[in-house]
Amino acid sequence: MIFKTCANIATTIKLTTENMLQGIELIDCAKANAKQGIAVAAQQSGYDQNIALFREKLIEACQQIGVNVKELDDLITDQKIVKENQKGIEIAPDTTSQL
Repeated sequence: MIFKTCANIATTIKLTTENMLQGIELIDCAKANAKQGIAVAAQQSGYDQNIALFREKLIEACQQIGVNVKELDDLITDQKIVKENQKGIEIAPDTTSQL
C-alpha cells in the first residue's frame, strides 16, 4: 500500500530537487521499497539515479525522528519479515471501540 502511494507521488509530481520526497514521506517510501534495493527505493522516492543524495537525505530524515540508520536494510523490521513469511490472514477489529 505504501509502495503504491509513494510511486504515485513520484509519478504525479514533476520531479526536481525541490519535489523529491523528504522527511517521513521519504522514510515511508524507502521502507516500502527496501527489499527491492537502494536503486529502486531512490527511483520511487524521486531521486532517480542519484543514490548518494538519496542515502544522505534518508539518513538525515531518520536522524530527525531519532532513528539511527546506516543502510537501507536497517528499515526492514523483524515484524515485517515475519508478516511476509506468515501464511494465513490477519484478523482484527474495524475500530478500537468494536472489540
